Amino acid sequence: MAEWDADLDYIVPSSVLPPFWAKLVVGFVSLVCFARSYDGDFVFDDSEAIVNNKDLRAETPLGDLWHHDFWGSRLSSNTSHKSYRPLTVLTFRMNYYLSGGFHPASFHVVNILLHGGVSVLLVDVFSMLLGGLQYTSKGRRLNLAPRSSVLAALLFAVHPVHTECVAGVVGRADLLGALFFLLSFLGYCKALREANKEGTHSTCWVLLSILLGAVAMLCKEQGITVLGLNAVFDILVIGKLNVLEIVQKVLHKGRSLENPGVLRNGGLLFRMALLALGGAGMLFARWRIMGTGPPAFTEVDNPASFADSMLVRAINYNYYYSLNAWLLLCPWWLCFDWSMGCIPLIKSVGDWRVIAPAALWFCLIGLICQALCSEDSHKRRILTLGLGFLIIPFLPASNLFFRVGFVVAERALYLPSAGYCMLLTCGLGALSRLTKRKKLIAALVLGILFINTLRCVIRSGEWRTEDQLFRSALSVCPLNAKVHYNVGKNLADKGNQTAAIRYYREAVRLNPKYVHAMNNLGNILKERNELQEAEQLLSLAVQIQPDFAAAWMNLGIVQNSLKRFQAAEQSYRTAIKHRRKYPDCYYNLGRLYADLNRHVDALNAWRNATVLKPEHSLAWNNMIILLDNTGNLAQAEAVGREALELIPDDHSLMFSLANVLGKSQKYKESEALFLKAIKAHPNAASYHGNLAVLYHRWGHLDLAKKHYEISLHLDPTASGTKENYGLLRRKLEQMQKKDV
Repeated sequence: MAEWDADLDYIVPSSVLPPFWAKLVVGFVSLVCFARSYDGDFVFDDSEAIVNNKDLRAETPLGDLWHHDFWGSRLSSNTSHKSYRPLTVLTFRMNYYLSGGFHPASFHVVNILLHGGVSVLLVDVFSMLLGGLQYTSKGRRLNLAPRSSVLAALLFAVHPVHTECVAGVVGRADLLGALFFLLSFLGYCKALREANKEGTHSTCWVLLSILLGAVAMLCKEQGITVLGLNAVFDILVIGKLNVLEIVQKVLHKGRSLENPGVLRNGGLLFRMALLALGGAGMLFARWRIMGTGPPAFTEVDNPASFADSMLVRAINYNYYYSLNAWLLLCPWWLCFDWSMGCIPLIKSVGDWRVIAPAALWFCLIGLICQALCSEDSHKRRILTLGLGFLIIPFLPASNLFFRVGFVVAERALYLPSAGYCMLLTCGLGALSRLTKRKKLIAALVLGILFINTLRCVIRSGEWRTEDQLFRSALSVCPLNAKVHYNVGKNLADKGNQTAAIRYYREAVRLNPKYVHAMNNLGNILKERNELQEAEQLLSLAVQIQPDFAAAWMNLGIVQNSLKRFQAAEQSYRTAIKHRRKYPDCYYNLGRLYADLNRHVDALNAWRNATVLKPEHSLAWNNMIILLDNTGNLAQAEAVGREALELIPDDHSLMFSLANVLGKSQKYKESEALFLKAIKAHPNAASYHGNLAVLYHRWGHLDLAKKHYEISLHLDPTASGTKENYGLLRRKLEQMQKKDV
């Protein structure tokens, strides 16, 4: 081992080898790579998992975190993604509490530090995987692979495929899962400290390792795979299983086929039993928690899994594996989302892309043959462990055991990339051993580290804002409808409707069944009064997805604008049928009833909206105004006071209630509310105009004149204010004549 590690002497200088300095260098480099993302915004999935997730707020009981998925929905819901990561959500909640709100920088800093911690831990993990477990007489572990462990950790620290996990706040699930995954492995190695004496181990450390594996799973589902890596490490390093020897005995019948030493090792079998029981217990608990079964994904999320032909599914799954391998090998083309047509389905073996999975399996079979059949026992062990670290954590994302909700996900490569870095280090060591131009190999390694670091810095910058992130994907996945949809949505949020329409139309062209793009495009067309096309798009959206409640509501709004009241009411009712707690839909239904002079129905609809969403200011306001207009001043006043108790700082509610109080001749209280509303929103012409009317009625004519003039200065076109101001001026002139 020492000779093999010495081949890397030109690459990793001896000055870096002391453990403290090695970890300091790895930690520093890992922080430098992604430091640019520290002041980024909440982007992409961060909005749903953090900003809109009620589980982060203090009013949500902590116990609810154990019954909700990663996005804040109940696990028992049919719409839940079943992503159960309560410990990750708990760290988000702590971030929110300690930083005093949704301040992205604090969330990003934690992610960057977590990546640094994982990279530093990998120095020890790689030293055990590459150098084995050997101890001095005093019980201190010997680091037999100091150079290779540092190089592998550096390659991991600067790998650009990690940008999604580090720069995207939701990637914390992968970071925490990896952290506890590695701690579980180190704990298991601790249990094997005295395993050089046959069968000796510490059961407490094995159980602690299993517990840490469970914690890793509560951060990210693939955390459970650490049990598989622990088992492989135990069998190969402690049990010293020699697959080549077993194969030779099977092939040569003349040789005696005795039970392998692994099967005679009682301690090893006991540890395997503990790992198996622990894994089975975790899987059972996870299945019970999921409640209604596995999540339901759509064809656009993972088209290969919906293919009728098993051959087509197999070819495409293997093609996806080859793309993941390419991202590890050449992480230059990165994208925040690889679904929705980004990778067209391979439908026959005649497609030239089948070369990619063929090349992947050619390489894998070559590595497996070397791992099983090499006469160098150290080489066999290193290759097997490297392949194990590459493949085992990737299994939950492989579609082999269950359908996953993505085609390719860079975040799923965070842990497997450690296995890749280990294999790459082995390859570089072998290359250095075979050539005399060791400085050339050192230059190659430094070039890889520098280019990857540069790519990390550039990619981190792209993750700082949604605009940069979405636009960066256009060149990588121009066929991805979701990329065009997100660019359009971002433009619409900024008020650039013309450009947003162009991207939404492209999204619908690329995916004619993209109902969310149709819904958003229909909304913009509705606002631009292009009602006919808006109705066509929204009708098509609900035809494709009949339970799309938001599209039904928006269709109702368009139909209401087209004076098709009966159809609009039916659309609103259908939306509420599919989403019973839908305050905005009740609000719009109330507006429809108000237009039809069905005042009781309108009030009931708005009351339902405020019950479901007590802070629904528009519904409260409409109730007050309708009651005011119909002469029910006492009831309007009661509703206004109730609304202000729930939303005490809403200036529009103050204004509406002040109008009611003024008509009820409660001038002093009305004046106080008007002034409070004006203080909150001083440039509202109507606020000054109505306060002037109050003063006019009250007899405070000078104050009335002052606020009429302020109102007309803010809005010179207000005809009602002009008329009232004219009446006031004539009255003042008459009073002056009388005085004369």
